[in-house]
Amino acid sequence: MGYAEMFRLDGRHAVVVGCGGIGAEVVAGLAAHGARVSCLDKDPRLAEAAAHRAGAEGGSGHAHHEADVLDAPGLARLAEQLDPVDVLVLTAAVNVRKRLLDYTEEEFERVVGLNLRGTFHGVRAFAPAMAERGHGSVIVFSSIRALSVEPGQSVYSATKAGAVQLVRTLAAELGPSGVRVNAIAPGVVETPLTAAVQADRAWHEAYATKSALGRWARPEEMVGAAVYLASDAASFVTGSQLLVDGGWTAVDGRFTPPFGESA
Repeated sequence: MGYAEMFRLDGRHAVVVGCGGIGAEVVAGLAAHGARVSCLDKDPRLAEAAAHRAGAEGGSGHAHHEADVLDAPGLARLAEQLDPVDVLVLTAAVNVRKRLLDYTEEEFERVVGLNLRGTFHGVRAFAPAMAERGHGSVIVFSSIRALSVEPGQSVYSATKAGAVQLVRTLAAELGPSGVRVNAIAPGVVETPLTAAVQADRAWHEAYATKSALGRWARPEEMVGAAVYLASDAASFVTGSQLLVDGGWTAVDGRFTPPFGESA
């Protein structure tokens, strides 16, 4: 294979679970690189819109399905229906921003359920068939919160760190079967999940200045990482977490001193 073709996904079937925000862009990006994409979401309208956009990017055979990652039996049936699957991308997540001691049992279960149990259900439904065929790429969206925290991010951060450990363990277990498993850790991205933060001007600006690039990410800026990990360009990459955070974790909490003055 020539280098020009390394990022192509022609002839491959990708399943994206969670088709709003970042997921919608990932669907479009995979389709643009030649993949046939099945779009799964609890909201059938989001799944249908993503599949329609995939078709506009090129190729055919794109499909959409209503799916709930908390419904393990239903997800397993859908995985059997969609088989064979070459690429699995899991983006579904939720956050409740409040101090840990103010969390209710219901809120804890909601965040842990979707972010961690949903990841478990997703890989358990689709990864076994990949292992049987001897190839596949699983991509789980984590977060910079798997590495750095702040007040109000406790349970979300714990689930994202937990998801990364699931990724690493699964990479170790499925590597001998030819299945690669990796995570993508976005920084702050302008999506519906961060709408409350974006609406607060001071909060929005504070987050923008945390990164080396001095701004928020756009959802489409996550696509390159997903295409890379799905493709043969990443054929020797597994068990990794790829940071797409504008340098947030490199310079978090930075202070630019008055250079030239004695200190």
